[in-house]
Amino acid sequence: MEEYYLICEDSLEGIFTGVYDAYLWKRPLERVHLLTREEDNYRLFAQYQNCVPDQEKTQKVAARVMKSFGMDAYFSLCEAAASHEEDKAETILRTIVHGLSDKLGFTLLNDLRDPGVYRTFVMARNVGKEIHFHKEFLRFEELEGGILYAQIGPKNNIITFLMPHFADRLPLENFVIHDVKRNIFALHEAKKDWYLVYNPVGLDKIKYTVSDKEKQYSELFAAFFHTIAIKERENPTLQLNMLPLRYREYMTEFRQSVKTF
Repeated sequence: MEEYYLICEDSLEGIFTGVYDAYLWKRPLERVHLLTREEDNYRLFAQYQNCVPDQEKTQKVAARVMKSFGMDAYFSLCEAAASHEEDKAETILRTIVHGLSDKLGFTLLNDLRDPGVYRTFVMARNVGKEIHFHKEFLRFEELEGGILYAQIGPKNNIITFLMPHFADRLPLENFVIHDVKRNIFALHEAKKDWYLVYNPVGLDKIKYTVSDKEKQYSELFAAFFHTIAIKERENPTLQLNMLPLRYREYMTEFRQSVKTF
């Protein structure tokens, strides 16, 4: 039998628009699939269709998910949509279809026997862990102009989850968080809302110069970090579990040279 493939944008808005269009397509939902990119080789006996992100469709799907499954399920689907996994769009579609067809209501995420729900659970959990780690490990540096600047390189697209956290804690600061892997800048102006800038031309190539005070404090912090440990109690395996290597590239204490005082 013929299969149907919708190709959507790799974003929450794109995926939710794809979910809306899957129902709008009036095809058997078990044979409708959702992709975030075109396949290298098209399949035989398959129809492909692109869907353009639409804010109104996104809002309708979000409202239906919140009403039918609750805020916890909605937040988990949002986390799953931020995952780097290629099957996330298909998984989200299958989870929503399963929840609506079986009328599971607020118990949707408890039905881990369903492959789609379980996959959503796994992706949301992994994204949630990375969000938590970045809240702990993100390091700001003060630039010469007084702006706070931080770099991150997460596996998942989590910057929209991080910004509310830091905007709430630094409302009076001008700061920037730069996702260097996706070239996304999250900008926050003091006492104002934050916003995202995607792939700005040349902005990622600007050389950012930290202030003299920042250099001093960074060296002090790095010196403290590397001298406070008790050698006899070092546990590299535990350190790797608590602080994976991929985070250290962007942390001050691992990038700064240590002075001897």
